[in-house]
Amino acid sequence: MGSQEVSTVDWQGKHVTVAGLGVSGIPAARALHERGALVTVVNDGDDERARAQAAELEALGITVRLGDGATLPPSTELIVTAPGWQPDKPLFLAAAEAGVPVWGDVELAWRLRGDNGKKAAPWLAVTGTNGKTTTVRMLASILEAAGLRTAAVGNIGVSLLDAVLGETEYDVLAVELSSYQLHWAPSLRAHSAAVLNLAPDHLDWHGSMQAYAADKGQVYEGNTVACVYNVADPATEDLVREADVEEGCRAIGFTLGAPGPSQLGVVDGILVDRAFVANRQKQAQELAEVTDVNPPAPHNIANALAAAVRDGLRAFRPDAHRIEHVADIGEVAYVDDSKATNTHATEASLAAYDSIVWIAGGLAKGATFDELVTGAAKRLRGVVLMGADRALIHEALTRHAPEVPVVDLERTDTGAMSEAVARAAELARPGDTVLLAP
Repeated sequence: MGSQEVSTVDWQGKHVTVAGLGVSGIPAARALHERGALVTVVNDGDDERARAQAAELEALGITVRLGDGATLPPSTELIVTAPGWQPDKPLFLAAAEAGVPVWGDVELAWRLRGDNGKKAAPWLAVTGTNGKTTTVRMLASILEAAGLRTAAVGNIGVSLLDAVLGETEYDVLAVELSSYQLHWAPSLRAHSAAVLNLAPDHLDWHGSMQAYAADKGQVYEGNTVACVYNVADPATEDLVREADVEEGCRAIGFTLGAPGPSQLGVVDGILVDRAFVANRQKQAQELAEVTDVNPPAPHNIANALAAAVRDGLRAFRPDAHRIEHVADIGEVAYVDDSKATNTHATEASLAAYDSIVWIAGGLAKGATFDELVTGAAKRLRGVVLMGADRALIHEALTRHAPEVPVVDLERTDTGAMSEAVARAAELARPGDTVLLAP
């Protein structure tokens, strides 16, 4: 199915099971019910909030089963699942055995676009281990600066279903997609897509790095105009090569170095385009200056290249907790990058500063820290550890940066972060950056 085609489904009387209440399940159940489907919602939890949500849906005539998300309801013809439900859940194993297809909320939104008579806006899709939200917001800012009606949607927190079925008629959508969402979106065909980077993450969900990469690569399937990849991360280009795209779709690389033909890159502080100019073998077009990118950290410049046009970049301001400069106290900078919740994001954050007191910890999610610590060791003034898996980071520091002082905080109460910042301040010297990148 080409990216501009709209899929039509006769929902009247179709037995659909929606797996999971919440930000995707409730809108999906409502939308399907409104189109005449016979909807049953199943949910693992049976707490007070779930019961309140169930009551609202039951008042519409939707069946809800709480505390039983494992059993496939009789007569089910389709499952629409919340993206976080793992593929090996008994519900999905039973569905596979019965030949019942499983869609995610993104797949449902893709199928329903244009269903209410509005123009089906093309999707510009962005995925990757890190930088998705920032890049999608940059992209939306650029599209707005070009006078297009757009919205940043998807995994960014704005429901794709709401965007597709709402009253606003968009010219184009900037769509952030997680690996979970892509796993459950088999027929998605974007106008253009970017995979920003690939690093081990959510391997407990996907089962292997190969499966995780394959789900990310799904974003390139059927692209019509451009597959954007990261020159510094060959795995992203491999995914482009493996994708089945529309005739004429191009592979476009971005790099922090000087770009080759069909690439975007950086030359003397200027973001330049050698992909979309008339003669890309010999010509380049200035897009913006590095100083137009806020903040101009290397990974953020890479994000900008994946999106880039000057007016939109100048207007863009990153979300809170994304490499956000909080304060300067006693010649020490305090930076909040608490959205750096995996090793790849933290590596990019640490690379942005020369001398760092690092506040680290949290959940490892199956990751190891030896490579991260080895790369950052020379820039570490000290480390303050907190959270459930802090021992794993401590062990890596002992192996690869034994001279770096470490403060190990056992407390997990609400005052833990205040103490962590105070202990980091004790380790810091003028000119240092205290960096929260957990």
